[in-house]
Order: sequence, then C-alpha cells, then structure tokens
Amino acid sequence: MNTGKSNTIGVVVGDIENPHFGLAMRGITDTAKKSGYNVILINTDEERAAEVDAVRVLLDKRVDGLIVAPASSVETSHLQQVRESGRPLVLLDRAAAGVDVETFAVDMGSISYESTQHLIKAGHRRIAFVSTVRTDAPYVPGMTLDSSQISDRLDGIRRAFDEAGLPHPTDLIRLNAGDADSIIRITRDLLSGPDAATAIIASDGLIALSVVEAIQEAGLSIPGDVSFLMYDDFAWTRLTTPPLTVIAQPVYDMGIAAASALIRQIEGRKAAGPGPELAATLIQRGSVGAPGIGAEIAGILPDRW
Repeated sequence: MNTGKSNTIGVVVGDIENPHFGLAMRGITDTAKKSGYNVILINTDEERAAEVDAVRVLLDKRVDGLIVAPASSVETSHLQQVRESGRPLVLLDRAAAGVDVETFAVDMGSISYESTQHLIKAGHRRIAFVSTVRTDAPYVPGMTLDSSQISDRLDGIRRAFDEAGLPHPTDLIRLNAGDADSIIRITRDLLSGPDAATAIIASDGLIALSVVEAIQEAGLSIPGDVSFLMYDDFAWTRLTTPPLTVIAQPVYDMGIAAASALIRQIEGRKAAGPGPELAATLIQRGSVGAPGIGAEIAGILPDRW
C-alpha cells in the first residue's frame, strides 16, 4: 500500500567536517535507522544561500521531514515557509527567529557565564573568544549576529564580567575565523601587544586545533603562558599535555532528540512530555591556570613568528 511517505529524513548542517555536527549526525542516523527511516545529508558551509537551495532540493525529493541547523538565526524566511507548508521541521543546535518549531540546543548563555567565571576566578581579565561566525565588521557589543549560539555565548561572557565589576575585553572577541590560516593569524595577534590575552576560548574543536598549534609554534606553554578552554569534549582533548579544559555538550543526545521529535511529528504522534534537558558541562582539566607571563611575552612574539 502506498502511504505517500518516502521514509526519508532530510538533514541540513553547516559544516560536517566539524566533529560537533558529525556526532549529532550519528545520533540522528542511529535513531532514524531504528524507526525505518533513511537520512539524506546536505552540507552548506554555513552559507544561507546554500541552505535555501538544500531545503528546496530536499523538499523536491519529498523527504518526510527536515532537521536543520540554521546557518542564520536571523534570515529565516525559507524556514518559515517550510513551517507554514505543514512539512515537519525541527531545528538543531540553533534557534531561528520567527520559526516556531521544536528546537534542540544547549543553553549556551549559562555555560558561557560559568566558564568565564572560572577564568576570572583564576585571575584572568584579558579573556579572548574566537569563533567562525561571519560578520561584515569587527565585533561591538549589541551587534546582531547570524548565530544564536554565538550571541548567547557572548552574552554569557559579558554577564560574567559585569557581575565581577570588570571591564569587558571586547577587543579580544574575534569572529570570522574561517580557516586554519586565519585562526593562526588571529591567535598570533591575540598574544601580541601590550594588552595580550592571557586566556583564549575556542568556540569549536576545529578552531581549537589551530589555536593550540599557534601557541605551540610561538614556543609558549599551556597554561604557563596562556590558559585555554574550548567547546566540545573530543577524545583528543584528553590526550594533550596538559589535558584540555572543555565545555562538554550532549551533542549525540541532541541528535537523538531532534530525530525522535521529527519522526514523532511525521507519524502524527503527540509528545509524551517535555523534551530532554540538554545541558553542557564544564570539565576542568589542566589547561587553565593563573595568568602567566602575559604582557611580558608581548614584545617577544612578533620576533618568534
């Protein structure tokens, strides 16, 4: 009997090379397989235009529903159209303005506040944050960002500084970290000058690898010269010397929750209760210490590079 279903789920993410999305995809595919669904994945390189095309292609293929990690949390008209069409839609990892659908994401504001507090209590005041989110201008407080996740993280950082009665080092917020070379350049800049960063927060695992590489190339040590903290707890973060302090996110569980909700919608079942609580955890290891030589290294770094 033809039920009109394709038993296929479409998934759209920004960067499948990022292990964060790879782990979420594992949760999605494991859940889909158990319920008899196949998964079609499209990667957008965090480009909204590519995401619009991806959604159109998947709808043309008559997928039963969509899971999307929005490239933009602001420009969301294509997602609103999917919602209005009645096609089941679930958002992953990020919220989207004006799109009232089930969204599975971690509360980034709270964990960012907690992790920044941890650095401040260790004595840090010059705390840098590095992200790939794209902007047309250098960061200024209050500017609209495409990513709800990054906006929430920056809000958490600001709140921690405000509560401590300290000036927020907005000059150390670095966005547009698009590739390894740009991340290395950003890191070099952060560690140079009279007001060098004494701690760096990397917003994902790919950024973290390049930041650590730049620190090592400079002949600096973690945490002796600069403290380091990153989002996501991957196996390699426990194998470095020292092991890295991380913000662990339940990414696999987030993928399971998103797929389960979408399949429930496709099959016309009501939610049995509230969705799972997706909370991040700060795991303290060995990469955060008291501020190191800080400004003393400022005049040395350019010569080393």
